[in-house]
Amino acid sequence: MPDITPPPFPDDVPTVPLLVIDYALLRVGDEHEIDRLWKAATELGFWYLKNHGTDAEVDAMLEMGAHTMALPLEEKMKFEQGDGGNSFGYKFAGSNATDATGALDSVEFINVSKDDALAFPVVVHRKYPRTVEERMESAVRPFVRKSMEVNQTLMDTLNDRLGLPPGCLAKLHTPEDHSGSEARCIKKTPASTPEAPDRAAIGAHTDFGSLSFLHNRLGGLQVLPPGTDEWKYVKPMPGHAICNLGDAMAIFSAGILRSNLHRVVPPPKSQASFERWSLVFFTRPGHSVPLAPLTTESPLIAEAAARAPESRYATGSTAGEWFRRRIQNQRIKNRMGPETWMASRGTEHKEAY
Repeated sequence: MPDITPPPFPDDVPTVPLLVIDYALLRVGDEHEIDRLWKAATELGFWYLKNHGTDAEVDAMLEMGAHTMALPLEEKMKFEQGDGGNSFGYKFAGSNATDATGALDSVEFINVSKDDALAFPVVVHRKYPRTVEERMESAVRPFVRKSMEVNQTLMDTLNDRLGLPPGCLAKLHTPEDHSGSEARCIKKTPASTPEAPDRAAIGAHTDFGSLSFLHNRLGGLQVLPPGTDEWKYVKPMPGHAICNLGDAMAIFSAGILRSNLHRVVPPPKSQASFERWSLVFFTRPGHSVPLAPLTTESPLIAEAAARAPESRYATGSTAGEWFRRRIQNQRIKNRMGPETWMASRGTEHKEAY
C-alpha cells in the first residue's frame, strides 16, 4: 500500500453517530457495555468496536491485499470467482451490478474462505494467487482466527440477551462446518474523472451472513438509518473497527436484531483522489443451517415472530442457498433485467424471498 497520508475525513458531510463498544469490557461481562451493544444491535445494527486487538493482523492482511492487487490482471483472473454463486477468489471491478439499472461496481477484491485458511495447505474450496498462499499462514490464518474469536464473542453476548440456550448461535457457526465465512480485502482506485459523490462503488445491500468485522481508514461507507431516505457516512476512527449484523441474525431473531442497508460510495471531498482500502471478515452460518427464526429455543424470539407479518422470516432457504442466490444475482453476466437485481436482495426486500 502507498505510504501516503490522506487528508482527514471532512467535518461538513452528514455522518451517523455510532455507539462505541469496548470489546475488552464485553469479554469480562460488563453489564453496562452489554446493554450498549444490545441497543446498537437492535436499533441500527452497526457499531464501532475498540480494544479488539487485531491491528497487527489487519496490517498484515492489507499488505497481502496490496501485493495481490499489484499482480497483472491476467494473473488475477485465473482465480476469478465466476458467475455461479461462488464468492471465494478474485473479483474484478465491473463484474457486479450496483442497482436495478445494471450500473457497474468499481471495486476489486480478493476473498479467502475461512475453510481454506484454516485447512491450508489442504484445499477445501479452491486455490488462490501466490501472493495469498505465500501469506496464508503468516497473515490470512491469524486474521481469520482472531476475527472469528471477536465475532463469536459478540454473538455469544447477543445469544444470551435473546434468551437462547448457551452456545445456540455458536452451534450454527462452528469452525468445522463449511460456510460462506470469508476474509475480504477491497481496493477502490480513484476514478480518472471526478465521480458523483453518490455513485455507488458497492450497491446498497444488507449483508448475507451473521456478523461483519470491518477495518477501513478512508471514508466511503454509508448507511441508511431506519425511517429516513438520507444516506449518512460512517466516519472512520483510528483503532476502531466497524461491526454490523447481517441477514442471518435478523432472521434467527425474527427481526429483533437489525440487518441494515449500507453501501460504498467514493470517499468524500478531498479524500476522493486517494485509493480506498478496506478489510472485512464475514461470519456466516454453516451452509446446511436453515434460515428461520429460532422460535423453539427462545420465548423472546417466538413472541417477535408472532408479531411479524405472516411468513416474514420463513425463508425456506439454507444459509448456503441464501448466500449463493445473492452472490449469483449480483453478477452482471447473469443479469436478465431489473428482476435479477431484485433476486439478489436480502431481508430489506420481502419480494426476494
